[in-house]
Amino acid sequence: MSPSNKLCAMVTESESMLQLAAEAFRAKNFELAADIYECQLAVLADENSRHELTVRRADALAFGGKFAEAFVVYRKAGEMERLKPENLDNLVDYLTSITRPDNEGDRRGEDAEARAPATGCPREEATGCRGEDFSCRKCLSSLFEPVTLACGHSFCKKCLEREKKDKEVICKECRLSSGVAVHSFRVNVVLSNLLAKWFPRVYQAGQLRREGNGLYSEKKVEAALEKYNQAILISPADHILFSNRSQIYSSLKDYEKALRDAEMACRLMPLWSKGHVRKAHALVSLGRTEEALREYLLCLSIEPECRLARNEAHKVPISDVPNIVPARRHVKNGISATSQIFGPVQLSSELSLGVRKTDHCLLQKRKRRITEEWERGMGEEERSDAKKRLKSESAQVKDPWRTPVGDILDPTDLECSLCMRLLYEPVTTPCGHSFCLQCLKRCLDHNPKCPLCKEELSEYLVQRQYSKTTLMENLIARYLPSELMERQKIHNEEMAELSNLNKNVPIFVCTMAFPTVPCPLHIFEPCYRLMIRRCMETGTNCFGMCLGDDLKGFADYGCLLEIRDVQFFSDGRSVVDTIGRRRFKVVQQRERDGYNTADIEYLEDVKVEGLAVGELQSLHDSVYDQALVWVNSLKIEQKERIEGHFGPIPEKDSELQASPNGPSWCWWLLAVLPLEGRAQLPFLAITSLKDRLSGIRKVLLFMAHSRRRGHTLGQRS
Repeated sequence: MSPSNKLCAMVTESESMLQLAAEAFRAKNFELAADIYECQLAVLADENSRHELTVRRADALAFGGKFAEAFVVYRKAGEMERLKPENLDNLVDYLTSITRPDNEGDRRGEDAEARAPATGCPREEATGCRGEDFSCRKCLSSLFEPVTLACGHSFCKKCLEREKKDKEVICKECRLSSGVAVHSFRVNVVLSNLLAKWFPRVYQAGQLRREGNGLYSEKKVEAALEKYNQAILISPADHILFSNRSQIYSSLKDYEKALRDAEMACRLMPLWSKGHVRKAHALVSLGRTEEALREYLLCLSIEPECRLARNEAHKVPISDVPNIVPARRHVKNGISATSQIFGPVQLSSELSLGVRKTDHCLLQKRKRRITEEWERGMGEEERSDAKKRLKSESAQVKDPWRTPVGDILDPTDLECSLCMRLLYEPVTTPCGHSFCLQCLKRCLDHNPKCPLCKEELSEYLVQRQYSKTTLMENLIARYLPSELMERQKIHNEEMAELSNLNKNVPIFVCTMAFPTVPCPLHIFEPCYRLMIRRCMETGTNCFGMCLGDDLKGFADYGCLLEIRDVQFFSDGRSVVDTIGRRRFKVVQQRERDGYNTADIEYLEDVKVEGLAVGELQSLHDSVYDQALVWVNSLKIEQKERIEGHFGPIPEKDSELQASPNGPSWCWWLLAVLPLEGRAQLPFLAITSLKDRLSGIRKVLLFMAHSRRRGHTLGQRS
């Protein structure tokens, strides 16, 4: 490489890093900006540039709250060259902002951002739509054919399909597994429609890109090139388009144009590793191996796990690169060192906001520069046609993400197709349809299939990964705040009503349940699936259990059960582990959404005092001993079965009247005694422990008498 080419490459590299530093400053990541400036100062020789960068580093340290270090750096800048008033504008603005009264707000860095020395947009218009909201974290471009993973984050379908076919996709945002095979991905219908409506030009460019990819895979390279030319006319700031067109030019062996497009992709998105790989490929084809190696190393500094860059870098012929050691050292010192300081994850996550945000004016300049560069590669006729088209569409050639979404957003765009209301806690199924979380759950109570396309959702039911779709939730919160507040109000009112454990308490009409006694249940009816789910969603985890009644519907007395665990199955059934808590009396029966409810009042044992306490204790001990005799008289198989289901008989309570329900062993015994529900029910209504113990004693005496009589009859026979 000639000395002039080397100098150009170093200048371009330095400009990229300085741009990243300025974007970090705008994103209020002042520590990162200061570190980048420090790295650049280490390799910069020009005294004028060193003075300017030293002042910028001092500004970043000051805004980051490191005043002592900042003033040391300001002093160094002053030693290089006398500081002028404009060199201290940022510092003055910052010191002024932090001494203003609180009611004026914290404007730290806002004035300085307006003067920051690189492209970027410190703030967005109130009605403008931020690009990062609609970008894919994998390709860093606009979402096209968005797919929502189980975790709620959305990516381009094509980006996900590049993953290995035999492995589950790992979310780039949260690092969670998608739980779905690559071939199962479906486009999020609501998001896709929104993007097509709000950003028609971006959507049109995406369609052209898809068509171009299809033609390229069919080896119709010239036709694919034409599609990409059209797409770039529509969206001249999309780095993906330039990167892919670079690949097409390489296939046509037009490596100069391939290099020009790859460089444009890198300029538009400096932290996108694939752009640097494209550029390196073109450089290798042109025989510029030293520059190619630098690009591969730069790519690895951005994405250390990029296998393609690593493999291709090893293929670069060493004999053709006489200055390979200096080149490696230069990249490591200038770029990789930066990656080691900040880490590739930090660079991508913390700077992606700043890199993607560009203000309207500077974006127009960038587009004009881009247009001029790719026009040089066109023929006269193509250039004329392109200019005509650009002129006719000049009113629309602007930042595609600057569409005033707040002005065109219709609440019906984000409406649940089940409840016909604004999506609340929106979730997206694997088949790509979106619903309110509660609406979807209620439908799945009845049928384990998508309510719209009827696709089987059995695995989705088992996983129960109802993660909210992040992008939809953010859009609703930002652009439909009043509608969301109204929707939240309705939801909160419903939850408050459902969580009342005195009014409209859910009633499971099935069997007898007793305080402190486990009661496992098999839930398969849709109405009870809904009931159990609501109990868990409200946080009460409780419902009432009553015995059925042919005349009334259910008995006048029951027991409140608390849900301890739920095991779900793919067909929607579930096994619910519950335990009895409190007894109640039904005041009024009701019905809600297919299951019974009731207004109830809770029952407690009446406490006794004085001499009655001693009499009650004596009765209690006597009946407990009778209970032990009966339990120990059971056959081994019977006893093991009972203890496996209900556990062993509880010990005697240390304080007889401590619990409002009385001793727990009484309820355990009533649950295991071979009595019909109608014989057990009266015990729930008794609020006198003495009467309950007397009743249990009568039952035990009857059981003992029956056993003796049976034994006598057996001997006679």
